[in-house]
Amino acid sequence: MIQIHPKIREQFDTLLLQKNILKNHHADYRKWLRYYLDFCNKYHHNNLKKESLPHFIEKLRSKKQTIPQQRQAHHAVSIYYQTERSDTIKEKTSEALKIKNADWTSAFDKLNDEIKIRHYSPKTLRAYRGWARQFQSFTKSKDPQLLSAADVKDFLTFLAVKRKVSASSQNQAFNALLFFFRHVLKKEFGEIKDVPRAKKKPYIPVVLSREEIDSIISALAFPYALVVKMLYGCGLRLAECMSLRVQSFNFDHRVLTVHDGKGKKDRTIPLPETLIPELKAQLETVKTVHDSDLSEGYAGAFLFDSLGKKYKNAAKELPWQWFFPAKTLTFVPEDKEYRRYHLHDSHVQKAIRWAVKKVKISKRASCHTFRHSFASHLLQANYDIRTIQELLGHSDVRTTMIYRHTIKSRTIKEAKSPLDF
Repeated sequence: MIQIHPKIREQFDTLLLQKNILKNHHADYRKWLRYYLDFCNKYHHNNLKKESLPHFIEKLRSKKQTIPQQRQAHHAVSIYYQTERSDTIKEKTSEALKIKNADWTSAFDKLNDEIKIRHYSPKTLRAYRGWARQFQSFTKSKDPQLLSAADVKDFLTFLAVKRKVSASSQNQAFNALLFFFRHVLKKEFGEIKDVPRAKKKPYIPVVLSREEIDSIISALAFPYALVVKMLYGCGLRLAECMSLRVQSFNFDHRVLTVHDGKGKKDRTIPLPETLIPELKAQLETVKTVHDSDLSEGYAGAFLFDSLGKKYKNAAKELPWQWFFPAKTLTFVPEDKEYRRYHLHDSHVQKAIRWAVKKVKISKRASCHTFRHSFASHLLQANYDIRTIQELLGHSDVRTTMIYRHTIKSRTIKEAKSPLDF
């Protein structure tokens, strides 16, 4: 809520005394004045003109305020009109309103456009919009063009000291605001110094044994068991696995192609020989579902990045169908048609949580744990770290090197505990 300018408040309090308003009512009068200023700002009325008062009282009436309360509010605002508001105070008050209650709609629209131009993922868009909204709330909707490095510094300090966010969250917030300043506001906020940083803890991924993985798979029903086999057998991220289409599989050469992985990168992975029969059976299931959809006149699978406009019939062609299709069709209101999406991420996550709980695994396992296990087991089998990097799709080998900590080093293997002496 907007605060009363100190000089106006001083004059207002003096007038309350002069008009013999009881002191125990002063707080109520100041409250009505704050409500009035907030009302004028929100509904674009001029708080310096008396024509705004009837609109304010009408608003109070619609809010079911009592008649005595309406009269007291009317009296408070009438006294406010009698204050000697100099041009300087008026200008400062008006400028303060603009600074604190600016409209960010165009800024968020521009943020959407800039992210889509660069073909960033929808998850990146949601994350960056989320941090921008938190920043807007922190600055009390300060005019975006008036934002500065000091605002960013204060916000990051607030996240680290008050909110105690993790190092990864704080870094994500920094990157989101850097993008917002550079590409939306078209200005640099320079180097941010003296900001308390959330301490990044050394992280060692959770890795399951082969026996634990097999027990989880045995507890899963179709198609979740096959999904987990792909996560572990190919080292896929969950989003990559769900985004697989029929054309991603080359059974002749036993190769899986991951399109538009993290960072919009493609990579190829050898298909596990043991999974070929199951994968071919799943392909037949997809063909059956596809034939049924075509007979019912559906509009096709969802295509992204305007592929549907470029290739008019692609959505109905078999190569573009999801390898793990959703159980039901999705209605698209704007086009008034039905399309099929892939199996939802949350369904797989819930199934894995349920299976881990059922078989009583003592480790904190999730969908990504199978990818960690894939890399660790290859490293344990003496695969080259560069090969594992390529299979995982890591840009930097340092990211892959973390898996060295998930297996015992040769030195540790050779060493013995004093209890075994």
